[in-house]
Amino acid sequence: MLGAIAGDTIGSPYEFAPYKNMDFPLFCPHSKFTDDTVLTIAIADVLLHDLNLIDTLKKYSRNYPDAGYGRSYQRWVFSDSREPYNSWGNGSAMRTSPIGFFYNKESDVLNAARICAQVTHNHPEGVRGAQATSLCIFLARHRVSKIDIRKEITKWFNYDLSKTINEIRPDYFFDVSCQGSVPQSIIAFLDSDNYEDAVRKAVSLGGDADTIACITGGIAEAFYGPIPKDIALKTRKRLPDEFLTVIDEFYEVIQE
Repeated sequence: MLGAIAGDTIGSPYEFAPYKNMDFPLFCPHSKFTDDTVLTIAIADVLLHDLNLIDTLKKYSRNYPDAGYGRSYQRWVFSDSREPYNSWGNGSAMRTSPIGFFYNKESDVLNAARICAQVTHNHPEGVRGAQATSLCIFLARHRVSKIDIRKEITKWFNYDLSKTINEIRPDYFFDVSCQGSVPQSIIAFLDSDNYEDAVRKAVSLGGDADTIACITGGIAEAFYGPIPKDIALKTRKRLPDEFLTVIDEFYEVIQE
């Protein structure tokens, strides 16, 4: 989960300032957590304490109102509505990394990701993006090879994972849809050599950098193991204490 949060933080300066190279500083004065982190923490809290999903998403979002939420989600958060709004945006995918780490059965992962998405993103693409992200993490955590992860995700979700990052990058642009960002996030992981390389590749696409790096970072952590200590420390320094409490409890629980 911290891998997703670090990816969000590293990608944040480039969300609206695309940089199509990999030689950027991992952290700078503008590096900060965004809505991806807030909602990832919310989902972890739901899993740890069996909280109501809608209430918890709204609570965290209202406590951090300036984190950069999409307009449709923001309207939902600050309304009395408890109904989904048929979104296909990648907000359903960027918040689901805890699910892939928390459950130990593939069917539980897919079911939890579907439920997590559908409270807001009940469009089929929104659900598909959340499930693909969570299942990637589950498979990576269980030491499934990259070749087989590619096969499984292609089989389950019909995503085209055949291109490389270098092939995608030249013509890629800012795209907040699940179908236009989740496959690319997965490919950034599949093309990588280690955690840092995965996140750099994600950001270098020049798209929705914080969210793509968040999705990629969660998968990379599951596959490569704990993220580098320096990245973890610099990420944690940028988080409020209540987030750190949830993160630490989450790792204690999943390592039992």
